[in-house]
Amino acid sequence: MKKTLVIGHRGTAHLGPQNTKAAFLIAKDCKADGIETDLQLTLDNKIVINHNWFIDDNSNGSGAVCSLTYDELSKYDYGAYKDEKFCKLLNNADLLTADGIGVVHASKILKKPISERAAGYDIARQVLQKMNYTNHKLFLFGGKPGVAEEAKKKLLEEYTDLNIVGTRNGYFKPEEEAEIVEEINNSGADIVFVCLGAPKQEQWIERNRDALKVRVAMGIGGSLDVFAGKVERAPEIFCKTGMEWFYRLCKEPWRIGRMMELPKFAATVIAKGKKYKQD
Repeated sequence: MKKTLVIGHRGTAHLGPQNTKAAFLIAKDCKADGIETDLQLTLDNKIVINHNWFIDDNSNGSGAVCSLTYDELSKYDYGAYKDEKFCKLLNNADLLTADGIGVVHASKILKKPISERAAGYDIARQVLQKMNYTNHKLFLFGGKPGVAEEAKKKLLEEYTDLNIVGTRNGYFKPEEEAEIVEEINNSGADIVFVCLGAPKQEQWIERNRDALKVRVAMGIGGSLDVFAGKVERAPEIFCKTGMEWFYRLCKEPWRIGRMMELPKFAATVIAKGKKYKQD
């Protein structure tokens, strides 16, 4: 009988940060016969390991691998967002909301029920409606070049009295971070929408919360793309039934890699739920 070969996907992406030495060593400890990985070329023609052509979804950095040098890529963290540091960061927030339906279901399994999902986009909409009748100032930060400006244009068409005092795209180098904070502070903004995607936006807010002079720094993921008309929000029926993730997957099949995290999340929650029952 032929032996079935066990190949670790990006090392062991479910047990360690994907495509890192830690994930590869875990695969070795798990007696994997081999590992699957991905190679990319940097701007200065160095070979590096990274799954996607960009680093936004697996690091605290942003941009395409081919547009960054090896030294620039080396400044970012490709694994800390999966450890306890990120949990502590979230718990340090002044307000946490259940953006995904999975969190709502998990809360019920863990006997700490959350009544309903509160998507960042929907909360942002409510904030915009309030701001349209007040004198509070808004800064839009994130998205690809031009997206924040387009979002501003379309939002002002809808909320004619909204006071948007500045915009900035989400592509920057670490040494530019202080400059961005200064730009936001100089604008006099009361609220800044940070749209860098998780975990980058949460990490950015935490790093700069003491330096920022805004009253509220709010991470709302890809909402700027929706405001700008670059991405279509899921129809209401999908949102109400908790199937928005499925709609987005159909529209953007490249998300399948991220969706593979959902079964792992469900398994972890169910395991903890059983433990609570035993205790």
